[in-house]
Amino acid sequence: MTITRRTALTAGVAAAAASLAPSIIPTARAATPGVTAHSIKIGNTSPYSGPASAYGVLGHLETAFFRMVNEHGGVAGHKIDFISYDDGYSPPKTVEQVRRLVEQDKVDFLFATLGTPTNSAIERYCNHKKVPQLFVATGADKWGNYKQFPWTIGWQPSYRAEAQIYTKYMLKNKPNAKLGILFQNDDFGKDYPAGVRDVLGKDWGKHVVKVTSYEVTDPTVDSQITELQAAGADTLLVAATPKFAAQAIRKVHSLNWHPMFFMTNVAISVGSVMKPAGEQNAIGMLSGLYLKDSTDPAWDNDAGMKQFRAFMAKYLPHGDVTDGGYIAAYGLSYTMWKVLEQCKGNFSRANVMKQATNIHDLEVPVLLPGVKVNTSPTNYHPTKAMQLAKWDGSTWKRFGEVIEGI
Repeated sequence: MTITRRTALTAGVAAAAASLAPSIIPTARAATPGVTAHSIKIGNTSPYSGPASAYGVLGHLETAFFRMVNEHGGVAGHKIDFISYDDGYSPPKTVEQVRRLVEQDKVDFLFATLGTPTNSAIERYCNHKKVPQLFVATGADKWGNYKQFPWTIGWQPSYRAEAQIYTKYMLKNKPNAKLGILFQNDDFGKDYPAGVRDVLGKDWGKHVVKVTSYEVTDPTVDSQITELQAAGADTLLVAATPKFAAQAIRKVHSLNWHPMFFMTNVAISVGSVMKPAGEQNAIGMLSGLYLKDSTDPAWDNDAGMKQFRAFMAKYLPHGDVTDGGYIAAYGLSYTMWKVLEQCKGNFSRANVMKQATNIHDLEVPVLLPGVKVNTSPTNYHPTKAMQLAKWDGSTWKRFGEVIEGI
């Protein structure tokens, strides 16, 4: 599947129209691939098919967002030519598609390429070519490695820090917990036991009774969940993508098992996980939030969520607003748009990277209050804070303060 958008829509979102109005800025024309006098090519890969296809909604929203920007004049007189290809969540396919984007389509940079294993497969290539790999749609801790990979930067909170937050909560509220961990066998999943170990240290053996993994090619994780229960775990941490997260929830419920249950933030979308799993099957499950949840009545009159809903109604009217993937993509796209504005017409790869690593207290409409975007040449983790939440059968109920890992 190929998504490529080269045209602008014809109407705006009222809440964003004023801020999206184009500025008359003298443009610094850059002799770089992907930039002409009137356009910028931006490349992306997303899993529109395959085991992580639930995340394909991110690519759809990003496409729509840049159409909206174009409709309002683009950025510094440049329309955005956003080219998104399907990689099926397969690293070899990602390599193929990214080479196509860079070498054939001549994109200026990559934005929000999705997935930890897929981005890992292209990281060295992008850095060798000095092609910005901006705001990758994965929270692996490794995306903060600015010394080794200065052209690659993350966006969402680190998975490792997320696991640290869960472990600290576990120790405080269940000091004798027996923890079982299920993780996807790649750099995404491995960050979770690493974060747990960061907190437990020498007490790892005291609390962790079993750690098991699954491959993205596995049909189910039912046997792994059964093994964790049999090992005597009374606390469960699952680091899985949506398909397997929903399976884990259903299996825990079918076993009549009631552990303290933590689910990775990337698999708590109401639309793509909780509904398929059965909303009532996950009551009491815990996770960490950094984005506003469209099913939470607390945001019914929130200006940022009104802006998001207006956008969805206008540009993706058939999209499920309860799908957290859309909300994440809106935050990613908003951040990218602000970086492009900071470029002030100079869209050379070096300047785009410079601006992406010089963001100061950016407030994004769909981020929780207290969570802001900050970057620097030595800080490639734009967002760091989360707030714990518990699933009540219909929405995520936040509690406690906005906190960070250790």
